[in-house]
Amino acid sequence: MSVKVRFAPSPTGYLHVGGLRTALYNYLYAKKYNGKIILRIEDTDQSRKVKGAAENLISSFKSMGIEFDEGPESGGEFGPYFQSQRLAIYKKHIDKLIKNKSAYPCFCSSERLAKIREKQRKNKQIIKYDRHCLGLSKSEIVNRLSTDEYIIRLKIPDEDAIIFYDQVRGKVVIKCSEIDDQVLIKADGFPTYHLANVVDDFLMGVTHVMRGEEWLPSTPKHILLYRAFNWDLPKFIHLPLLLNLDKSKLSKRQGDVAVEDYLANGYLKEALINFVGLLGWHPKDDREVFSLNELKKEFSIKRIQKSGAVFDREKLLWMNKYYLKSLLLDKIVSDIRNFSNSNIVTDERFINLVDFARTRISTLKEFDSEISPFITDLEFDNQKLEILNSIKTQKLLKNIFKEFSQLENWSGDIAKTVIMQLGKNLSLKGKDLFFPVRIALFGEAKGPDLPIILNILGKEKSISRIKEAILE
Repeated sequence: MSVKVRFAPSPTGYLHVGGLRTALYNYLYAKKYNGKIILRIEDTDQSRKVKGAAENLISSFKSMGIEFDEGPESGGEFGPYFQSQRLAIYKKHIDKLIKNKSAYPCFCSSERLAKIREKQRKNKQIIKYDRHCLGLSKSEIVNRLSTDEYIIRLKIPDEDAIIFYDQVRGKVVIKCSEIDDQVLIKADGFPTYHLANVVDDFLMGVTHVMRGEEWLPSTPKHILLYRAFNWDLPKFIHLPLLLNLDKSKLSKRQGDVAVEDYLANGYLKEALINFVGLLGWHPKDDREVFSLNELKKEFSIKRIQKSGAVFDREKLLWMNKYYLKSLLLDKIVSDIRNFSNSNIVTDERFINLVDFARTRISTLKEFDSEISPFITDLEFDNQKLEILNSIKTQKLLKNIFKEFSQLENWSGDIAKTVIMQLGKNLSLKGKDLFFPVRIALFGEAKGPDLPIILNILGKEKSISRIKEAILE
């Protein structure tokens, strides 16, 4: 069987990291088996639709390197891929359900429904529709359809339970007595998620429905719709919830949850993909670092866990730091160039600064502050001035200035050798030698090794800073 999956977000805002995880798992599963993945925009709830959200979702996936085989931009033979453009299709299918008595119109007002719910709450009953309109005569229904506002509901059959197999959780049993007669078509004529997603999944050839655990209780309703249409069921895979460290459901109250926020805060897409890929799935061994291509090869539904996955932001930060150190320098240079506000003229100097900083920072956002001592004018406080102002230090700096000016071949190692020889001549060593030189060159007594500082500054800038530290 050819694998076909889908990711079907609602355009209500940003791409949530949970949505990224669901899309990623669908993508990995499809690509592992040479299948296809669809992007379908489920915009039938017009009240929640946010202008520009669909475009934002598509842009976020491009940024993350996840490509869809079918969708609003990719096209495909099963479009359109916006559900709001498929209303005629849903109308055709709801008519079939009414005809075979799997669905029925409901004329109850919102006030009546609210009273029913309130009464059920007081009596500690399951909150569900009382089927008042199921008992209406055919003639009354015909008369009211032309004059009254109505919705269409799914008729839950009178059987004990719906039993199905989930690829992660195994056998699932949900009693029919606990299932409400779900609204399928709203008063505005738009379908609910339940009808639209089942119809589209079937018509688009979806073989595996992989989605969040929160949809597990709705699955019996979807199975009943498949039965009513006499369609074969897809495989169901429900992914574990994402949790905060305190095991509460992941929310922005405890940190960023939008993919775009992590990217804007200097996280690499490679780190985010790797981290999210391990939220609810585990490899065969204890390995933690995976490229997207490696995840495609390793991913397996069998190793998706049932229990919730903790979103550990410190772990994500560690992973981001790892990728900053490990990816090819050219890649990090490109990422930081698009992120940095520093005004560095030459490419060579920028590359040197990136190579220096990437082993010291955790996010791209920290780059400018990390390289600040190399590109901004130094200021010396009283404590640093006291160190620089000693007689031996001033003599040392004057000698360094003279020797550096005469150096024909410049490198950090050569320049450090000169400094050490001059220090020896003045009986200076250890921190008495290196602290004042670092302050003069870098603005701090402690910091990177001198050859690194000298290489990044270059000959002219090193001489200029030594000269500025000569206080007499």
